Amino acid sequence: QVQPVESGGGLVQAGGSLRLSCAASGRTFSSYAVGWSRQSPGKEREFVAAISWAGNQVFYADSVQGRFTISRDNAKNTVYLQMNGLKPEDTAVYYCARSPTGVVRRLSDYESWGQGTQVTVSL
Repeated sequence: QVQPVESGGGLVQAGGSLRLSCAASGRTFSSYAVGWSRQSPGKEREFVAAISWAGNQVFYADSVQGRFTISRDNAKNTVYLQMNGLKPEDTAVYYCARSPTGVVRRLSDYESWGQGTQVTVSL
């Protein structure tokens, strides 16, 4: 298994937007759902969003519903997380991974987490 690579994080003011990318090599994401999670200092990692292989099923955490959009381009082996209306509480390291069990919230179902990308939202 090859770990995916997250990118696109950075520093943004509250209300701003960022688009994260999760890129995988070869067939790492082939036929798999992919999800995003995040972790802030001193807090447990939490589920953010997930998307099915075909892209026709998506699932969001309540905290990001209506602000974040997950999508994928299978030709590029890449999954995206468009984040709008960012809030200081969105500050975290964001990770992506594949899920052999489909679009699920349970993080233990995911495998091969990447190294993460830092998102910092200032007031």
